[in-house]
Amino acid sequence: MISRRRVSQAMTTAAGAAGLSGAARARAAAQAQPPQGLGPVRHVRTDVLDIAYHAVGPADGVPVILLHGWPFSPVGSYAQVAPPLADQGFRCYIPYLRGHGETRFRHRDTVRSGQQAALGADLIAFMDALGIRRALYAGYDWGGRAANVAAALWPHRCTGLVCVNGYLIQNIARAQEPLSPAQELGFWYFFYFLTERGAKGLERNREELGRVVWQHNSPEWQFTEAEFAQAARLWTNPDYVAVTLHSYRHRLAAAPGAPRYEELERRLLAQPTISAPTVTLDGKADGVTPWTDGSSYQPHYTGPFAHHVVPGAGHNLPQERPDAFVSAVAEAHGLR
Repeated sequence: MISRRRVSQAMTTAAGAAGLSGAARARAAAQAQPPQGLGPVRHVRTDVLDIAYHAVGPADGVPVILLHGWPFSPVGSYAQVAPPLADQGFRCYIPYLRGHGETRFRHRDTVRSGQQAALGADLIAFMDALGIRRALYAGYDWGGRAANVAAALWPHRCTGLVCVNGYLIQNIARAQEPLSPAQELGFWYFFYFLTERGAKGLERNREELGRVVWQHNSPEWQFTEAEFAQAARLWTNPDYVAVTLHSYRHRLAAAPGAPRYEELERRLLAQPTISAPTVTLDGKADGVTPWTDGSSYQPHYTGPFAHHVVPGAGHNLPQERPDAFVSAVAEAHGLR
């Protein structure tokens, strides 16, 4: 039986939403709905973070950690990926990256770093906190970078790798070397975030900026207002701006890294290879990273390797083409 209180709450929510329009109505709907297909938000503590995450699939299933990018949502990216993987016997863990959603820094004096070594270290700390000895990593953008870093620096913890846009470990030593003008155009927000103007723009206009990135980086993706509103909720995290700014400034050698990650960053300067079985994916409609045949980064992967180009997919490939991502995870697990 539905209680009178729940009916009253539902009527109040509906009445409030009735006075809204467009994105505001979608945002209200997103706040009222639980994450579809991923279950409740759980929490686990590491030495640095209180990490919010979802877990889907049999408790004794093959562990796979699904890692989202910026400025996207783990719920949007993996709501149509985790359930099919669970049906295949995988235990899917979907964490919220630092600076996103309910993930929080535990201490005020911790540097709000967004550098690549921090993302990789977070992944290993997440596994340690949950008692996961080894897992398959799968991700894109920031999440793909975290997966590459962890697979390279802690190879014994990684059973396989799926990464969109291939080898994403940044070569900070070459950060001042220009790319082609077409590629630099796609990276406009990297340079915007180097400036105080960009910092203020991100703080004041995070939703508008996120929408521009979604539209530019995935030009063929017809996302809904509800999907966008669900992701935009994550950007209200109190550390979202600081982590984002540091990520883009550090990768261009315009900001120092946090001291605790100095040794890891030193090791990443060597552009270490990855021995885990790997499947790389490129979206053929990626508006920021042009698709390739995979040959340019294949030498970084010394184990079994496969590469696929996914038609119609942009930068947020798991959400845009979930079937292709599910297939890639199963393929990486089967590579020997």
